[in-house]
Amino acid sequence: MAGIRRLAFAFALAASGTALVQAQGGARAAAPRDFTGYWVSVVTEHWHLRMLMPPKGDYSMLPLTPEGRKAADAWDPARDKADGNECRSYGAANIMRVPGRLHIHWADDNTLQVDADSGTQTRLFHFAPPQGRGAPPAGTPPQWQGSSAAAWEGLGGRGGRGGRATGQMRVVTTNLRPGYLRKNGVPYSENARLEEYFETFSEPNGDRWLEVTSIVTDPRYLTQPYATTYPFRKIPDGQGWDPTPCRADEAR
Repeated sequence: MAGIRRLAFAFALAASGTALVQAQGGARAAAPRDFTGYWVSVVTEHWHLRMLMPPKGDYSMLPLTPEGRKAADAWDPARDKADGNECRSYGAANIMRVPGRLHIHWADDNTLQVDADSGTQTRLFHFAPPQGRGAPPAGTPPQWQGSSAAAWEGLGGRGGRGGRATGQMRVVTTNLRPGYLRKNGVPYSENARLEEYFETFSEPNGDRWLEVTSIVTDPRYLTQPYATTYPFRKIPDGQGWDPTPCRADEAR
C-alpha cells in the first residue's frame, strides 16, 4: 500500500511538472535548475575500472545473468573495430561513466542537448507533453544514444539540505543499440531501458556540482536493475575540451 502511495505521489509530481512546462511556454522557461555549461567528471569510485582499461572478464559488482557473463567473456575489441562498433562503450547507458567533459545547452525550448567530448557523442533530452514529444517515430532505427524523454520532477517544493533545490530532471532512454556497460565488453541489449536523475548542488566554497544517478534495466543481461551515481564539477568554460573518437580498447 505504501508503494502504491509513493507511485501515486510520483505521478502527481510528474503531472504537475508537465502542466507547468506547458503553462510557461516550454521546458527551458520552467526549468527549476540550470544544468547548462561545461562539466568535468570527477572519478571518486571504481578508479581502476574507469581511468584504466579493465581486464577482460572483470564484471565485478555487476548483476549479470549467465548469458551476460558469457557475452562479457567473449569480448573481442579487434572484432568491434573490424565491424565498425568502436562506439559500443560510448552509448547512453555508459557514456556518463566514461571520463571526460560535458557541454550542456538548450537546443530549443524543449530539448536539452548534452555533448560529451569522450567519443564525440551527443544526447538530446526531449521534454514530453501529453502529445508524445520525444517518442521516436515508428521504425526509427536504434541509436547509440537512443531516444530520450525528459521531465522536471518535484516542482514547487522547498530546497533541501546542502543547498540542494527541488525539481530534479528525470530522463528515460530507450531504442538503444546494443552496447557495453563497461569498457571491457560487459553488455547491455537492445531491450535495455535507462532511467536517469540529474541534480545540481553547491558546496560552501562555491563549487557547483552535477550528480547523475543512472538505473539500467535489461532482462536479458541483468538479473536486477543496475544503479550507479556519477559526479561532475562545473568548470568556467570549455578549458580542456578534447573531442576524441570512439576507441574500442582505451579507457577514454
